[in-house]
Amino acid sequence: MGQGVSLPDFLIIGAMKCGTTTLAEQLGLQPGIFMATPKEPNFFSDDDVYARGMDWYQHLFATAADGDLRGEASTHYTKLPAYPDTLARMRPVLPAPRIVYSVRDPIERALSHFMHDWLEGKMPKDPDAAFRTHPELVDYGCYAMQIAPFIEAYGREAILLTSLERMKAAPEAELRRICAHLGLAEAPVWHTDLTARNVSAERFRKGPPWLFRLLVANPVASWLRQRLVPKSVRRRVREARQFGARPELPEALVARLRARFAPDLAELRALFPDVALGFEARFDLEKVS
Repeated sequence: MGQGVSLPDFLIIGAMKCGTTTLAEQLGLQPGIFMATPKEPNFFSDDDVYARGMDWYQHLFATAADGDLRGEASTHYTKLPAYPDTLARMRPVLPAPRIVYSVRDPIERALSHFMHDWLEGKMPKDPDAAFRTHPELVDYGCYAMQIAPFIEAYGREAILLTSLERMKAAPEAELRRICAHLGLAEAPVWHTDLTARNVSAERFRKGPPWLFRLLVANPVASWLRQRLVPKSVRRRVREARQFGARPELPEALVARLRARFAPDLAELRALFPDVALGFEARFDLEKVS
């Protein structure tokens, strides 16, 4: 990169609901690493963000100290087919970034995605209906399909595959592996005081954005609720808008998802044969290979 140009040295490219927020925060706490704010600029994927121009994107990294490894984490970069122009925009600008791709059990990822989008008011609460009408619940968990274009563009050695399961099982060791891939000279420290991020079961259904802004985010509406609506009523409404306990997907739907994900996971294992992800046994990949 030319002198005075501020661009990332590495990217966390997803997948959605696979621990990327926690990983970005852990990396941002390490001396020698600078993480962009916002955490997910989605610059190369989203048309409206890309339209802000390269100066806007470079500004995200302008305050990094000399010698810092600069990074950003955008899960939209691995959301095919929703964002088809990501690599065409990225490749000329970032010729050789280091890349981290985090995955998890794709059925668990799909469930978490479903809960997240229901809370955002984007999906029906019935899982059969949601999975039937929203193919992205499955598409974003087809990890081999999502990562293959990056391998073609940047090569297998540029990409480190990790998983939420690996980070939970041995967080400090996995963080060391990731930081070594990024080129950080110092040994990283996993900060245990950070809590889990984006826990869908603890969040609330927002409904349509305009209604959320009018009735929830509006300070006048908040003031009126506190004074006119009894606390017991507010509590019942609050509980009704929470998912509560993590739901179980219907067995028939789980079987269909397992059959759909297994061939993709077999391809992923062929691409990264040296990485045990911690959930493969659920999919009986030996029968697929």
